[in-house]
Amino acid sequence: MKVSDVITSKGSTEVFTIRPDAPVSALLDELGERNIGALVVSDDGTHVVGIVSERDVVRKLRGIADPTAELVSSIMTSDVHTCTPDDSITAMLEIMTNERIRHVPVVDEEAELVALLSIGDAVKFRMQQLQFERDQLNEYVASAR
Repeated sequence: MKVSDVITSKGSTEVFTIRPDAPVSALLDELGERNIGALVVSDDGTHVVGIVSERDVVRKLRGIADPTAELVSSIMTSDVHTCTPDDSITAMLEIMTNERIRHVPVVDEEAELVALLSIGDAVKFRMQQLQFERDQLNEYVASAR
């Protein structure tokens, strides 16, 4: 199975981005309004320059007198782990597990943003896959009687 299968299963390739020079207050508004856990940081909406998650907000803004005055660039993760639609789901899950991250941007061969997958997207896809296999096995066993 490939990352493209998870993207197809998800049903949407819409990726929400934020500029690195945006204030953290705008970031908080976007995360809250869209009910999402991360935004891809991009200057042009298509190329990844970073990612900023709820974890970044909590870890990097703690103890700052006016956290909403900070810029996204000051709290984003700039060493972004990405994958491509042709990568295996196993490889993507290994990245998430080994790096302890919950979101992985998917980029094409030109390094343009295609999708953003969360650990929830991957788990949901895998659960659907396991349920399908279970149903197929049950059907096979029932027909063999």
